[in-house]
Amino acid sequence: MRFRPCIDIHNGRVKQIVGGSLTDDGKGTKENFVSDKGAAYYADIYRRNSLYGGHIAMLDAAGSPGYEATRSEAVSALKAWPGGLQAGGGINAGNAASFIEAGASHVIVTSYVFRDGRIDMDRLSELEAAVGKEHIVLDLSSRKRDDGYYIVTDRWTRFTGHKLDRELFDKFAGYCDEFLVHAVDVEGKKAGIDENVIGILSRIPYKVTYAGGISSLDDIRLIRELGGGHIDVTVGSALALFGGSLELAEVIECTL
Repeated sequence: MRFRPCIDIHNGRVKQIVGGSLTDDGKGTKENFVSDKGAAYYADIYRRNSLYGGHIAMLDAAGSPGYEATRSEAVSALKAWPGGLQAGGGINAGNAASFIEAGASHVIVTSYVFRDGRIDMDRLSELEAAVGKEHIVLDLSSRKRDDGYYIVTDRWTRFTGHKLDRELFDKFAGYCDEFLVHAVDVEGKKAGIDENVIGILSRIPYKVTYAGGISSLDDIRLIRELGGGHIDVTVGSALALFGGSLELAEVIECTL
């Protein structure tokens, strides 16, 4: 188990937002935290603690009023911790290489691959050709519906027809280096993890990071127990860095 830190950026500001509440016009968006510091500040903290594999989430849609400011902040963070962070949000085959060149170890994609609710293998192949599978993270973030958990896209607002299960991971394993899974129903709420999602991930033999609902060290310990120690974790809103109660040092110690 490893701790994977995060930097979420919206309208050019580092924020923590309740999962699934983000909209293009900002109406209904629920913010847990808005920082007065830039993304590079957090990247430098992660660098000084040798925390590799954290993810930058650019939460503004490409072409929206806030996108360029958000992209600029993301690039500043990548330059502050070159090779230490991954970048996601609006990634496609045309721009992926620019983020790798700016210092990202990987690019993270969901909506680009799940187009109109269906898997677009041509796009995935184009992305692989652009940067190589060793630089790709597939975000299979999911929400519960009916008989299981289904992949959601467009900043977690749109359900696809694809269930989070072993078959889906097997399908994608040859195209990426690792997976990121947000349990969107509990994301940003600091109210505990989704044990059902952890149960699914515990049976996946690939490198995977879980995010969503972690509010205590006990949550991290439970993930280690349920996942057999092979699931990495992300802590966002619960970190003291983002207005929560968990100190970075104690989270790092708990995941060693």
